[in-house]
Amino acid sequence: MTDVAILDYDAGNLTSVERAVRRLGGEAVVTHDRGRIRDARRLIFPGVGAAGAAMESLGRLGLDEELRSAHAAGKPILGICVGCQVIFDESEEDGGVRCLGFLPGSVVRFRFPPGVSRKVPHMGWNEVRFADGDRRHPVFEGIEPGSQFYFVHSFHPVPHEASDTQGSAVYGEREFTAAVARDHLVAVQFHTEKSGRCGLRVLENFLRWAP
Repeated sequence: MTDVAILDYDAGNLTSVERAVRRLGGEAVVTHDRGRIRDARRLIFPGVGAAGAAMESLGRLGLDEELRSAHAAGKPILGICVGCQVIFDESEEDGGVRCLGFLPGSVVRFRFPPGVSRKVPHMGWNEVRFADGDRRHPVFEGIEPGSQFYFVHSFHPVPHEASDTQGSAVYGEREFTAAVARDHLVAVQFHTEKSGRCGLRVLENFLRWAP
């Protein structure tokens, strides 16, 4: 049984995630084989690109069904970037896309207050503030205040339930959700595999996590 299956749904950026997991001593396979995904102990659902293309590829490969089955079974899942967005109900990207619906909420394009102008996509390093004390999820333990993570995105999730938000960041005076968690599902808008020591700590915590 493989420890970690990294979902290959033509979304790119998979090899860097695999290398990061292996660097941490994890056994990982990049695959779209439904049997191997089903047999893995935990899943990483990464991705770059657009929500519409992601959902189309997941459906074409039958991986939307595998994700729903894994989620229903309580298997640990980590979503990264687009993998953080399509776990919500819907995205306004590509004219509106129905997504997986694991968490209630939507995904919206960056909008800034009057008089504030920022480039979109939001690209680069940004501080993430995580929940404190007993509210902090085990996957984010050990992340020090002021830690920065690497982002590349034009859209961001807006959870309906405030308790699902585990981390937030600010861009152009707009605070946005950067990390979410509920039960055995965790997802981050930033790229763990490109975020240096702090990103590796998140991945390491996920590999050790036993919900």
